[in-house]
Amino acid sequence: MSHRALTPRIAAIPDRPVPAVPKHRVEAAEEAGPKRNLALVLTGLLLSVLLAALDQTIVATALPTIVGDLNGLEHLSWVVTAYILAATIGLPIYGKLGDLFGRKSIFIFAIAVFLTGSVLSGLAQNMGQLIGFRALQGIGGGGLMIGAQAILGDLVSPRERGKYMGLIGAAFGLASVGGPLLGGWITDAWSWRWVFYINLPIGAVALAVVITSLHLPKPKGRRPKLDYAGAGLLALASAALIMLTTWAGTTYAWSSPQILVLAAVTLAAVGAFIPVERRAPEPILPPALFRRRNFLLPVLVGIAVGIAMFSTISYLPTFLQMVNRATATQSGLMMLPMMGGLLLTSIGTGQLISRTGRYKIYPVLGCAVIIAGLVLLSRISDTTPYSFTALGMLVMGLGIGMLMQNLVLIVQNSVPGRDMGAAISAANYFRQIGASFGIALFGSIFIHRLGNELAGAPAGAGAAVGGDINSLSPAMLRGLPAPAQDFIAAAFGNALPPIFLLSVPVVAVALVLCLFIREVPLSTTVRSEAAEEA
Repeated sequence: MSHRALTPRIAAIPDRPVPAVPKHRVEAAEEAGPKRNLALVLTGLLLSVLLAALDQTIVATALPTIVGDLNGLEHLSWVVTAYILAATIGLPIYGKLGDLFGRKSIFIFAIAVFLTGSVLSGLAQNMGQLIGFRALQGIGGGGLMIGAQAILGDLVSPRERGKYMGLIGAAFGLASVGGPLLGGWITDAWSWRWVFYINLPIGAVALAVVITSLHLPKPKGRRPKLDYAGAGLLALASAALIMLTTWAGTTYAWSSPQILVLAAVTLAAVGAFIPVERRAPEPILPPALFRRRNFLLPVLVGIAVGIAMFSTISYLPTFLQMVNRATATQSGLMMLPMMGGLLLTSIGTGQLISRTGRYKIYPVLGCAVIIAGLVLLSRISDTTPYSFTALGMLVMGLGIGMLMQNLVLIVQNSVPGRDMGAAISAANYFRQIGASFGIALFGSIFIHRLGNELAGAPAGAGAAVGGDINSLSPAMLRGLPAPAQDFIAAAFGNALPPIFLLSVPVVAVALVLCLFIREVPLSTTVRSEAAEEA
């Protein structure tokens, strides 16, 4: 039979209907793409937050080695201060620029600057270079945390945002507590320069993910007029305040001319900043935000959290090294109970908020649990077993995990989309200011108490404590006779823990403020989708 004879028969075969795909399968396929994309973007955001938080603490345990290599003991504190100062100044500026010009481009810029500063810091040949490059790193770092939180606010509905904010809070807490441990291990295993180089592969992955996977609508309309005067005044006030809190009570007395001048500069800059912001078309810190209850109250509570959290994290390693005679790496491991508690409640409360839509209870409970943790930690001494200290750290971590990221969630849910970045950056900015002030104030009180405790030092310890108390170190302690070591450990054990009680009234006020937060129902609308529809 010929090919031509077959053709009509084939043509006559009726078309078979294609089986219909069930609707739920179509919807599942349509949702799978965005969910995979969101998972990729979230990975990039979490890596960026990890980098930003890690570099505030990872350098601490590497500093003695850095100072020995670069021969710059007198500039030691500026290696940390330069980063924190630049990052703090950048917080509100990045938030506003993201609102005005789009978050993706500003976020990519921040990652690129951070990685450039990391490379240059690792290549530094003297302390001057290292301090300058750390400041450059801080300029980029200031945009990482803000960018991640604001981008998440655009991509995820408020109802679903809790579980993702929980992960961001966990990454921040993990880096804050684990940074010193990682820094000590990298310095011992490789070189202090790898404390900075380790950022490169992590940052490169974050940058690649953000560039390829993040898609956000860009702001439309005419080019906005930037608030240069406000940015300059805020930078001046921030710089003066950070230097004041860094030097007061340690390098200079609180009543010294240097500290009084810095205080005057801070007040003058703030006094000029307020009227400038009221007149600016696009203010760095929009004054209207402070008239919103659910913005102002979380900001005030965040200041209290900053004071309690960072003063505790800063001084507990000192206790563990000077009283429990732990090494730097061991003290980092001994801080793990705080990290574990923070991770548990940060992720857990985020999941609960997404399931129930209720969030007000967690800041209230968080403040109460933090107070309990502070009271427990105030009871430790040179004779306290580590298990009791670990319990206090665990309770403290549980409270911080309930509070930190959920305060930002409340702010995200309470401001218009056009001010999202400015609002989030303000919340983080004021928390950082509270942390700097708390560390400085409690540090000077601790030094004063320690001086009183060491006034009756035995002869064996006289050479160590007869001069500058700030020069006491774990290495120096190990070189003293056993009776002198015991005396100094007891002095630290008596002088340090009571300062944790100083945070209790601050957090108690925060608890009362949390009661007045208005629990607004969490929307299920994604902000970026709403913007595109509009």
